[in-house]
Amino acid sequence: MFTGIVEELGTVNAAGSRLSVGCALVLEDLTIGASIAVNGVCLTAVEVGSGSFSADLSPETLDRSNLGDLKPGDRVNLERPVTLAARLSGHIMQGHVDGTAVLEELRELENGNWELVVRVPSALDGYLVFKGSIAIDGISLTVADVHDGLVRVAIIPHTYTATNLSARRPGDRLNVECDMLAKHVEKLLARISLST
Repeated sequence: MFTGIVEELGTVNAAGSRLSVGCALVLEDLTIGASIAVNGVCLTAVEVGSGSFSADLSPETLDRSNLGDLKPGDRVNLERPVTLAARLSGHIMQGHVDGTAVLEELRELENGNWELVVRVPSALDGYLVFKGSIAIDGISLTVADVHDGLVRVAIIPHTYTATNLSARRPGDRLNVECDMLAKHVEKLLARISLST
C-alpha cells in the first residue's frame, strides 16, 4: 500500500522491460523483492545498488501505464510502501494503475499554485467524483472538478516542485489510479441489482 506522498524524484538510467532508476532516499531500506512505486505503479526491486535500483516491467505494466514511454534522463515519482506505524497523509493506494490520462493543460495560477487538467478514459469516469481522491503519476490529489471526461485538480507549490509535474507537457500520458473503494462499491451494487 502507498499513500501518494512522493518521497523522491528519481532519474531514469535505462528504460524498457527492465527499468533502472537513479535515486538516494528510497534506497535507505530498499531490498531485493521489496515493492516501490514508480509514477504510481507498484514494482518489485530486482536489483539494488549504490545510487540506483532496477525493476522488471511486465507487458501488462507497459500497456496500462506510462512506464513504457520513459527514456533515460526522465524524472519519475518514487514512494516506498507505507508502514503500519506511518501517518496516512495522502490516501490509500495500491499502485495498481487503472490506465492513463492525457494531460490537457497545466496552468499556472497565483502564488505558485497550478491547475492540472487531464482527460481520463471513459471507463474510469464513473469512479471519479467531486472532492474524491485520485492518484495521478503516483501523486495523491483531490478532484476539484470532473465533467465530460476532464478532471481538474489543484496543485500546490510544494507538490509542483517535489514531483515530476514541472516537466510535464500537454499530450503527455499520466498514470491514473482511481479510489479502490469506488470500484468495490460498484461491484457490490451490481450484485445487489442482479439479485433483486
